[in-house]
Amino acid sequence: MRVLVIEDDRETAQFLQRSLKESGHAADVATDGDTGLAMARDGKYDVLVVDRMLPRRDGLSIVQTLRQEGARTPVLILSALSGVDDRVTGLRAGGDDYLTKPYAYTELLARIEALARRPAPEEIVTRYQIGDLTLDRLSHKVSRGGEPILLQPREFRLLEYLMKHAGRVVTRTMLLENVWDYHFDPQTNVIDVHISRLRSKIDKGFEKPLLHTVRGAGYMIRDGAD
Repeated sequence: MRVLVIEDDRETAQFLQRSLKESGHAADVATDGDTGLAMARDGKYDVLVVDRMLPRRDGLSIVQTLRQEGARTPVLILSALSGVDDRVTGLRAGGDDYLTKPYAYTELLARIEALARRPAPEEIVTRYQIGDLTLDRLSHKVSRGGEPILLQPREFRLLEYLMKHAGRVVTRTMLLENVWDYHFDPQTNVIDVHISRLRSKIDKGFEKPLLHTVRGAGYMIRDGAD
């Protein structure tokens, strides 16, 4: 495990670096906020240990900036501020854990190792693009070649699911369970009807079809001709 300690008290920082190494972990140290942020941006650390009060840039600012930039590295915030509001502020700023001073090294180590064991959160995708076809989940807008395409809610869900699995065959069962919430086949042509409508909206008038029928298997959306 590789840890970055951002702590302005050099004696404390050196103690943590030495102790982490003795515990079998690699540890680097930054003694001010600007240096700490620059090092954290490298993305090579498994856990960040960030003191809240730092010169040049405070610890919460570091965490907030990293989160805004999309960094997901777990962060343990260290602080002498122990009030409930202080802890809540630290966690809401993007910290994953909050440890107040003074602390026992064994507890700090246990918290660091617990953060390192957490599975990485899945990236939340808000926009899909296949060729010149785009779908924005937040605005619920679809366009192809820059031209807007109006879809009904079910058509939007259908296209979203197909684009999420672009390049892979999507079976009728997968569509029934994930787009219609059916856990059985109602023996209707509901999928065929919606696929036909969707194809006419996203492919009609364009030279290259994107929505393909894979005979005997299902459907696939991909950037390429049959």
